Amino acid sequence: MDEEKAPHLLKRLTRRLKTVRLSAWMFVAPALVLLAVFLVYPSLSTLYLSFFDRTSAQFVGLDNYVHLFTSSETLIVFRNNLLWLTLFTGVSVIMGLVLAVLTNLVRYEAVAKALIFVPMAVSFTAAAVIWRFMYIYRPPGFTQTGVVNAIFTSLGGDPIPWIQDTGVNNFALIVAGIWMWTGFAMIVLSAGLKGIPAEVLEAARVDGANEWQVFRRIIFPMLRPVVVVVAVTLTINALKVFDLVYVMTFGNYNTDVIANRMFKEMFTFGNFGRASAIAVVLLITIVPIMLLNIRRFRREAT
Repeated sequence: MDEEKAPHLLKRLTRRLKTVRLSAWMFVAPALVLLAVFLVYPSLSTLYLSFFDRTSAQFVGLDNYVHLFTSSETLIVFRNNLLWLTLFTGVSVIMGLVLAVLTNLVRYEAVAKALIFVPMAVSFTAAAVIWRFMYIYRPPGFTQTGVVNAIFTSLGGDPIPWIQDTGVNNFALIVAGIWMWTGFAMIVLSAGLKGIPAEVLEAARVDGANEWQVFRRIIFPMLRPVVVVVAVTLTINALKVFDLVYVMTFGNYNTDVIANRMFKEMFTFGNFGRASAIAVVLLITIVPIMLLNIRRFRREAT
């Protein structure tokens, strides 16, 4: 009797599995359609347009990419993005880590973290306007209305045209970015710090380790995965930085970056081919970083 029922049970189980699979695809299908329409198709279309001229009418092959990597203007763009990548990411991570450790030791931890995190609640455009006002420059002899130059002149220095001076303007913009994103780094790293067992830290202190040794040998090694997550996030933001540069300088005075250059090629110069080529380069730069991050997450999950 059992042998006669076995084929029927197998058929019923097979039908049920098919139903489950169909239901799963029904739930996933809308997301896949949206992904194809708003991500896959635009990416392929952009790649296609990058091989055409400014009006997308004549095929020019790799000319747009050759111009991108040989033009003096775009080489400055890549240099600026490299500067953002190193300074913005490095300083934000280091300051976030230091502040996460220090705020964990103070009495009013929540208040201190809230004050440091406030810039993240401000929009990028508003932050750019704030820092543009702070960097206002007036010639020597005039009253400095910009906060930064007012401090410099009160200390006996000369006012500096922070936005116009090509020697310092990129650093001035990066400072504004660090001001915004340090709070994010601090909050994420602080959450990781809370996950370190207090017993481990107390045991190290009882054994005679000072605070620097506790940080270097226990806290930092255990926080390394969180530090990597924060660094990857900030790296991606450094590569696609746009708002601050657009509002503060519009890429003038040798402050242009990849995303802003793409915008200018598309909407200011009307060159669809070069704008598409820049977009493709930006995508190719960011995707490997994201894939490495996903692979690391999977490795940690297993």
